[in-house]
Amino acid sequence: MKTLTVFLIAAALSALECEAVLAASQPVDPDHAPIAAVDRYSDSAGTLLRRSADTRLPGPNEPIDFDRPPLTNLGFSPTGEPALYYRLDVQSTTPAPVFILYREGEDEPVQGQLDIIDTLPGQKGYNDFRRIWKVRVPKDYVANTITDAAALQQLGYKMEKTDTLLNMAIVPDKSRARFRFKGGNAELQRAWFQSQVAKFFLFDEAPLSVSGDNVPVSPIYDGFTINPGEPNGGKELCTDPGSTQTHNIAGTVPGDKAYSPLWLRIVYDSAACSSVHNLETAIQAKKVAAPVVFINCPIVSIKH
Repeated sequence: MKTLTVFLIAAALSALECEAVLAASQPVDPDHAPIAAVDRYSDSAGTLLRRSADTRLPGPNEPIDFDRPPLTNLGFSPTGEPALYYRLDVQSTTPAPVFILYREGEDEPVQGQLDIIDTLPGQKGYNDFRRIWKVRVPKDYVANTITDAAALQQLGYKMEKTDTLLNMAIVPDKSRARFRFKGGNAELQRAWFQSQVAKFFLFDEAPLSVSGDNVPVSPIYDGFTINPGEPNGGKELCTDPGSTQTHNIAGTVPGDKAYSPLWLRIVYDSAACSSVHNLETAIQAKKVAAPVVFINCPIVSIKH
């Protein structure tokens, strides 16, 4: 009985300490908070897209125009329709967290509160794909009083890990990616990172949920002018003469049950490039050995 009493007292004190810490904090106006510096193309952040290997890529914290090469590709849908997608580089199948705050007893997120993330590109554990954690804060919580993931976790609030994933590509301020599938919101969004505002693009062309604990993947069939493993191979995609149309074939598109923007790359023989124009011909083409990579490539337009 004495042990239980001590435990209850300690728990009560811990709760009071959390409340005291939160009460001592002041809400932060995101409009006047510092903006996080972001570099997606350093050697630590990039895999296929690194500034050291491609001088077309912008410098550290410079705005990124995803609507220019090499960050967009025009491939084909499974049925052979031109499909435009962004190249957001290799990502892990292990999602990072995003914390969304809810007041106790409410079903909608705290109005005006920015979501909270814990990593930026180049940092250990970063991923564009984030699994939603719902956090229950007190009923009197004031929006944007909590602006840091580590501080949030120390407060000990109840957290619920959901199965829902968001494709949140963290980018430098003033970046642009104008296209979204069926007219989705192309504006820069904001989240908190260590009391700084991190800008990101949200790609929500289809609902996305974990498979087990992982980001689901879908195949993409890529063809290069020279096969990977050969001298200068795996660098230039097959394209139609005088065109930006590649012969990359997406295995799924938004609306398909199995669609995911995280693509498992499968490479077919360069000799088959001219004959590959849909999923059927891509599957029939001879395959060649290539490093296994998972690439974040949300489809933003299909020309029917």
